[in-house]
Parts: sequence; structure tokens; C-alpha cells
Amino acid sequence: MTTILDPTDERVPVARAISPRPEVIEGSVALLDISKPRGNVLIDRLEEVLQQRLPKVEFKRYAKPTFTKPAPDELRQQIQQDNDFVIEALAD
Repeated sequence: MTTILDPTDERVPVARAISPRPEVIEGSVALLDISKPRGNVLIDRLEEVLQQRLPKVEFKRYAKPTFTKPAPDELRQQIQQDNDFVIEALAD
């Protein structure tokens, strides 16, 4: 069994299950830059590598206004509505 650690302050931890992994990645993938320094550099390189491995997948770029707060509800809803997968990039 895999344990998921959540870095947020949870006085009473919430039980979470890992999402089932698809056999094939297709459709669109959101690349979310959380706006930490050099996050865009990481996403640029990640997108380049993934486009070579997944040429039929569409990649869409998003950015949080600031890394110090959760993504706004509107941004999260847009990502969920328009994409099949999400990759969130952290950097420094």
C-alpha cells in the first residue's frame, strides 16, 4: 500500500486513495506552473520531452497568480473542464 503525505496543515489527516493510472495517455494535458522561480523553465523542458514521447497529446499551459496561495477556483475549474490530465510543476 502506498502512503500519500500531504504537506498542508491537517490536524485530522484525511484518508486519500491513489487514482487509478490509465494504460494510455491521450487527449489534453494541463501543465500548471505554480509561479515559483524557474517553474516556467521546468515546464518548458518537460513539455519538450513529453511532446516527443506523446506526439498526439495536446499540452495546455496554465499558471497560478502566486505560489503562496491555492489556485483560484476559476483556474481549477477551467483546468478540470478542458483537460484529461494535470502536471503541476514546482521549481526554485
